[in-house]
Amino acid sequence: QLVNARYEKGAMILTSNRSFAEWGEVFGDPVVATALLDRLLHHAVVVQIEGASYRLRSHADLVPDHVRANARITPPPKRRGRSPKNEAANP
Repeated sequence: QLVNARYEKGAMILTSNRSFAEWGEVFGDPVVATALLDRLLHHAVVVQIEGASYRLRSHADLVPDHVRANARITPPPKRRGRSPKNEAANP
């Protein structure tokens, strides 16, 4: 109900440690999760953060070597669809 009430009326910021593919299991209903993601991702900017934990950087000795070796920074996904309003006004 909250997402439906906020849809196209104002900004929302959500964080999750679960991938979108897992949301059906989290909500217990893949159809509901798909409808929710459809609303949330319409006009969304998704920031996917991968790599070593920011919180653990001051405790590097606690992070196993294999995790540290696999940490990498990935570029953001390319935007699809129309350009943001401020970019469209200044080609």
